[in-house]
Amino acid sequence: MDRKVKRLSVGEITLEYTVVGKGVNILVFHGGHSSCIEEFGYQTLLSSGYSVITPSRAGYGKTSPVQDLKKMCGIYQALLDHLQIKKVHIIAVSAGGPTGVCFAAMFPDRVASLTLQSAVTKPWLKPQDKEYKLGRRIFKPSVEKKTWNMIALINNILPRTTFKLMLPSFSKLRFSEIRERLDEKSLEEFRKMNNRQRSYSGFLIDLEQSQTDYTNELRSIRAPTLIQHSKNDSVVPLTHVEQAQSCIPHAEANVLDSWGHLIWIGQHARHFDERLLHFLSSNQIYE
Repeated sequence: MDRKVKRLSVGEITLEYTVVGKGVNILVFHGGHSSCIEEFGYQTLLSSGYSVITPSRAGYGKTSPVQDLKKMCGIYQALLDHLQIKKVHIIAVSAGGPTGVCFAAMFPDRVASLTLQSAVTKPWLKPQDKEYKLGRRIFKPSVEKKTWNMIALINNILPRTTFKLMLPSFSKLRFSEIRERLDEKSLEEFRKMNNRQRSYSGFLIDLEQSQTDYTNELRSIRAPTLIQHSKNDSVVPLTHVEQAQSCIPHAEANVLDSWGHLIWIGQHARHFDERLLHFLSSNQIYE
């Protein structure tokens, strides 16, 4: 997918972003280890007549490493002002969940709908967790490029072996059960993901922001909300779905028996796509 990466300066802060497609606007807050060149789920949106705006979140790509999430949400609003866009649909993915939640709570007049995909909505990895400690060690700014280059190299040389070894990191299921829920495109989509992943300083910011309780922000959201998640997700547990659904007025959950965290690949992906498109069309933007 060819995209021109642009930059916007807001005071001392730099924001990197892309815009692709033409039509009704969707603002995507990507997940961890990603950036404005994310691809998961985009083709369905583009072929359905949407324009997708993706800023690299704080600390990712060339975006300034701003620790204050609310301040950063103000920068995302400045991006919409710069693009002369009054209202958008929001899609917040995985570790981008807190950003989507805070933006929707802070700027309700700019949000037509909110979709949370495999999203963090409550305190996540704790400092005593092994995943937290490992993440801080191998994804810190001084080593993360080497980490991802190594993963990409091994994945490109041994795609099936790497795929099989890494799948349990994303799913609670046994490999035999995971395999039943995948399709012929999954292997290549997984390889491409590992070739575009980078953490910069963004993932460490994510780890800190995910320590916060966002209950008040969730309760402040007034936009129609769709929560999409796999029941077998081992990265972001179903308790995050329960938290969002219990706090956001009129939120609806779309939880499927798909293979795991990456809901955009595998046999159930089209069901998530169909539900998302129906939700977006049911909450049209009129300007």
